[in-house]
Amino acid sequence: METRTFNLKYGQGEVNFSIPKDQLLHEVLGVDYPPISNVAEAIQHVLEHPIDSPPLKELVKPGEKVVLCVSDITRGWQNMSVILPFILDALNQGGVSDNDVTIIIAVGGHRQNTQEEFIKLCGKDVFDRVKIVNHDAWDESNLVYMGKTSRNTEVWINRLVVEANKVILTGGIIYHYMCGYGGGRKSILPGVSSIKTIRQNHLLALGPNLGDGSDPNAVSARTRGCNGHEDMMEIAAFVQADFLINMVPTVTGEYAGVFAGNWVSAWQEGTKLVDRIYGVPIEAKADIVIASAGGFPKDINLYQTGKPMDNACYAVKDGGVVIILSECADINEPIEFTEWFQYGSKLEMEKALRAKFTIPGWVAFREVECGGKATFIMVTKPENEAFIRKANMIPVTNIDDALRLAYEKCGTENPKITVMPHGANTLPQLKEG
Repeated sequence: METRTFNLKYGQGEVNFSIPKDQLLHEVLGVDYPPISNVAEAIQHVLEHPIDSPPLKELVKPGEKVVLCVSDITRGWQNMSVILPFILDALNQGGVSDNDVTIIIAVGGHRQNTQEEFIKLCGKDVFDRVKIVNHDAWDESNLVYMGKTSRNTEVWINRLVVEANKVILTGGIIYHYMCGYGGGRKSILPGVSSIKTIRQNHLLALGPNLGDGSDPNAVSARTRGCNGHEDMMEIAAFVQADFLINMVPTVTGEYAGVFAGNWVSAWQEGTKLVDRIYGVPIEAKADIVIASAGGFPKDINLYQTGKPMDNACYAVKDGGVVIILSECADINEPIEFTEWFQYGSKLEMEKALRAKFTIPGWVAFREVECGGKATFIMVTKPENEAFIRKANMIPVTNIDDALRLAYEKCGTENPKITVMPHGANTLPQLKEG
């Protein structure tokens, strides 16, 4: 019997296994997309030739107050320190002094970032050039009420953003399993919105009634019909940002593309590149899916492991088996995520989430939902066993035990198997028909 051997990342090392070639259905790999060879040249080009917008230097006037929204330290992979100097230089060319520019760290509902993190996010030169502040979603004195969306979300936005002459959004675009894609409008919501606005919007990721679970349209790669996304667009439209520059990463974290211009259409062009790199067509769903979270740091905890779990659900048959490779060296971090597993049932968790919505709570809930679609087996450290069971999964400590158990539970003697080496990034997409 001819076999195929795989070496998938796990923690700082690898997990090796072989499966019969005639049982391999798909190997889900993102496109080997070449990184931009000259990033500086690419950034300058998009600033001078933006999408549906005049060049940035022509949008501004001397004396105008400009606010740049920059993602917080949890999005450090965007490497905005590379892009920001070019933005500031373009503003200077338009007559805007560095003294009239403020960078606001769009933390959303996350914690305040430190001065050291400002430097890491923006670069030391930018830190020395312009004022950098944190958004505070709880500080009502620095929030301005803008009105309500068509879904009755009350919109409160940071005062600096509302009162600026020009607002520039920055960030990165990847798949987002609540609202289709990251980037774009997310710099406004959750980025610089009040905690009240954030929670009202994020509740739209759930169905209308207790027990409905997740909204079926709140998934990766889908925006049409996604209530949360459409509400985000309405919220961002209250601000009507003047310019946007977003990047799309390669699988290895380099720049695959940079998009600048109109805050809607430039972002939409970026989402097309995300689909091209990370959307992987599959012919059929498998009996068994084996997915690596991607090794350290992508498998550092269960919170990060939610991404490959969710992606694997698109590749497995209902009632099939998913094997997740995730070391989870810091299984109890972050605490705002792990505390959600105190509830005795999925319904109790959903009730608590509706009462006080948080992104960590949402991720926990989605992981428990995943365990209801297929049998999830996780290869992880032995000390993680009790916690993994709370997350509706079966813990094992090696791939041989995982495969043996998967064969027992998949319901067929000759299962078809799909392997996902980059499970956190790649999205299997079943071909229609």
